[in-house]
Amino acid sequence: MTDPRPRRVLLAPDKFKGSLTAAQVADALAAGITRADPGAEVRRSPVADGGDGTVDAFVAAGWERVEVESFGPTLAPVTTFYAVRGRTAVVELAAVSGFAKLPDGQPDPLHASTYGVGDVIGDALDRGARDIVLGLGGSASTDGGAGLLQALGLRILDVDGNELPCGGAALARAVRVDRGDLHPGLADATVTLASDVDNPLLGPDGAAAIYAPQKGANPEQVATLEAALKNWAAVLGPEWADRAGAGAAGGAGFGALAALGARLRPGIELILDLIDFPAQLKDADLVVTGEGSLDAQSLSGKAPIGVCRAARAADLPVIAVAGRVRLTPDQVRDAGFEAAYALSELESDPARSMADAADLLERIGERIGGA
Repeated sequence: MTDPRPRRVLLAPDKFKGSLTAAQVADALAAGITRADPGAEVRRSPVADGGDGTVDAFVAAGWERVEVESFGPTLAPVTTFYAVRGRTAVVELAAVSGFAKLPDGQPDPLHASTYGVGDVIGDALDRGARDIVLGLGGSASTDGGAGLLQALGLRILDVDGNELPCGGAALARAVRVDRGDLHPGLADATVTLASDVDNPLLGPDGAAAIYAPQKGANPEQVATLEAALKNWAAVLGPEWADRAGAGAAGGAGFGALAALGARLRPGIELILDLIDFPAQLKDADLVVTGEGSLDAQSLSGKAPIGVCRAARAADLPVIAVAGRVRLTPDQVRDAGFEAAYALSELESDPARSMADAADLLERIGERIGGA
């Protein structure tokens, strides 16, 4: 006998970077699916892996959105936000100290800071949050997390006992730190870092060498930042510099690990736990996930793979949607997907594909709804 229930589809995509937010991706897919299958029950649960869109994923899951005034990567005033439920606050580094918060988009590799991130964490602590989740990703700075800690009361001092200004380059002059004025709320708080980056702080795979060029640093500036971070590590805690993830977000991982006792978890794994994703799977017949590019890097634990693993554990079929699919059919199948659809199949010009992503996703949604 045919099951009379409408098909129930859970949409759990990440953002298509530079094109659409995760929520916009889900909306476009939903429009296409319901056009092809008006009886389908479509639910949206946009996800993230710690970078851009992390707070939005929690707000979509019903968490409270808290808007605050803070400081961007160059300390210019910015309006930003975080998510709260009970005593847990989710802070997204990209939303306060990320590329999008650079005035006129102009990078400042030597002086950009994570000060605003610490300021936002302080606001959450002031409101009673004691479980702080910090999404690392999209950072515009390479300051080893120093700015974050300065905003929370850590004093970073030079040889004359003067406090250092914000920015990675200044850390070359750090001699000692004073923890006496750290935010009192940290005494009974836990800090968990959500990241998919496992780079150390220093060396050829470290924060300066790998990521500073993406933030506008030329080779000379990369060398300056590397030397400054090396000195910073010696002052704050050299034993933490080689930890996996210490180099995340320009070394913000290092600062949080060394000074705040933070622990690091894979971003998508942590986020799926906090939004109770397994419960959302219980009423689904099909899960659709995706991101801008489904490639070898995705296989290391990016959002679509995390969603796929969770759905497959619940014995549900999963379809991937991406701007580009750079995996072989065998890799797609081995990753657990039933199929993978690419916008590039409909529009080969990358610029037009990004510009028309919503329309293309609706067309792919129609294919999924009609299958």
